[in-house]
Amino acid sequence: MRPIIEPRAGDAEDDACSTKKRSLLAVAGSLLGEINIPKLVLAWVILALIPGVLLGLVPLIATAWFASVSGRVYAIAGIGSLMLLALFAAIGWYAFRPLFRIAERNFWSLNSLVVQPGYAICREGLRHLAERFLTTGAGETKRAYLRATTAIGAGLLACGIASAIALTAWPHTRWSGGMADLADPLRLIVPALANTIFVMAGYLAVASLAWGLADGLMDQPRDLAQFDDAPATARRWRVAHLSDIHVVGERYGFRIESGRAGPRGNERLHQVFARLDAIHAREPLDLLLITGDMTDAGRSAEWAEFLDAVAAYPALAERCYILPGNHDVNIVDRANPARLELPASPSKRLREMRALSAMASLQGDRVHVVDWEGKGIGPSLTKALEPHRKTIAAFADAGSLRLSLGLGDIWDRAFPMVLPPTEEEGLGLVLLNSNAETHFSFTNALGLVGEEDMRAMLAVIAQFPKACWIVALHHHPVEYPQPAKAFSERIGTALINGSLFLRKLKPHGHRIVAMHGHRHIDWIGRCGPLKIISAPSPVMEATDSEPTHFYIHTLGAADGGLALLAPQRIDMEPSPADAAGLKS
Repeated sequence: MRPIIEPRAGDAEDDACSTKKRSLLAVAGSLLGEINIPKLVLAWVILALIPGVLLGLVPLIATAWFASVSGRVYAIAGIGSLMLLALFAAIGWYAFRPLFRIAERNFWSLNSLVVQPGYAICREGLRHLAERFLTTGAGETKRAYLRATTAIGAGLLACGIASAIALTAWPHTRWSGGMADLADPLRLIVPALANTIFVMAGYLAVASLAWGLADGLMDQPRDLAQFDDAPATARRWRVAHLSDIHVVGERYGFRIESGRAGPRGNERLHQVFARLDAIHAREPLDLLLITGDMTDAGRSAEWAEFLDAVAAYPALAERCYILPGNHDVNIVDRANPARLELPASPSKRLREMRALSAMASLQGDRVHVVDWEGKGIGPSLTKALEPHRKTIAAFADAGSLRLSLGLGDIWDRAFPMVLPPTEEEGLGLVLLNSNAETHFSFTNALGLVGEEDMRAMLAVIAQFPKACWIVALHHHPVEYPQPAKAFSERIGTALINGSLFLRKLKPHGHRIVAMHGHRHIDWIGRCGPLKIISAPSPVMEATDSEPTHFYIHTLGAADGGLALLAPQRIDMEPSPADAAGLKS
């Protein structure tokens, strides 16, 4: 007899944390009722208050130190004064160098978490509002003009708000200190915070204008008008592009974002791999690229399911490349979006080490890390991790804070991963980590490519001036020129510094294609010469009885650049059991 409640079809509990079932306002309201307030306050102190105080203290401590040193030098006569000055300068440099490094890191941390999102919210808010007044038949040129205008308008708006904040903080700032201040550091907290607010607000005011003008004057994203042609004799590469497969650890499990609105379990993924394996046997693939969110919440059981699924198809496994998505490393609690981690929590490091271990086991012998001294190709990922294998394994076994120390640096130095071209005019692959440092499930989707990673990527690309490249990341670098259904689709999902990322790639755009996922929908477009490909999810945005699809792209070498030929669309029909309607 069929059960009254079909357990394989799930129930309301499977929809409880699905963002597709509730509005952004409803999710935010539930967070206010469930979040741990003491932990939130402590996290704010660690992530914002302490960096702010350190940043504001720099001019006070520096002037106090300089006053002390200069006073001692003036009190000494004779030739020894210059030697003494040089000695004090050397001591000061090496003593304060760590402080300046901390201040620099904290500045960019605050910049990425507070300043740039402020401008992005203004920009996307204006765009979302303006697009409501566009007619459905508005042309691409009009939409591009709207995007450029709203970017400049957002720059002016953010500049005005930031200037008002800076002027409010100015009366409370103090930019010079003395030795008496160092004897009583508590008296420096208020001016240090005021200094930080003034500096960050002033920076936002100036930067917003620069960002607004840069975004407004840059090449706006457009749908790709037509695909390229390549000579019959040209070298070609076939790339199967998957993303956001969100593997779950249960046979009938449902995914965070879709709940019962998406396929249950991993059956659809197995169908995709089986279909790809059959295609590869007939017409070989060069790469199988999965641009993030291999797992639904970065849990061990999910990684085990993913690795087992890939291992069942050795021909695919030996040409499969993956990179981390926000669901692989930034989901704090699969069942509770209000769950917050403290920045010092080892749980985030554990998720990162799980992802790194999976990447090493799948592609470790084929991809290389960057030589951070010369910014060129370094050793393979396997060799780079070899000295740290025991440390990582011990941490995974115990999960303690003490053992997690230093693992963050291992994670950071693993990216970008590079598959170098095998020939001078071949195809290379750069795998980026585009996940921002977040410790809150509600903000897990935030994207950021670090400045160092961008410099390393460009150095590697410059090392092979005749090669073509796929630059792969999880987050979309720019919002698509399509109306968004909800404001939540715009905020906290794209790269915070996406426009900077695109400007960095533009000089090499004729020989690069950027591939990403994250949005679960397909889009092929361009920003100037740079072509951008978004992969649909073959296991999301559809119920068990509905079809999904993905693409196999063909890239070709043509006229010293990279041609993008018309892709092959692979439709995945539901299995007979699903088509019969298992869900009631």
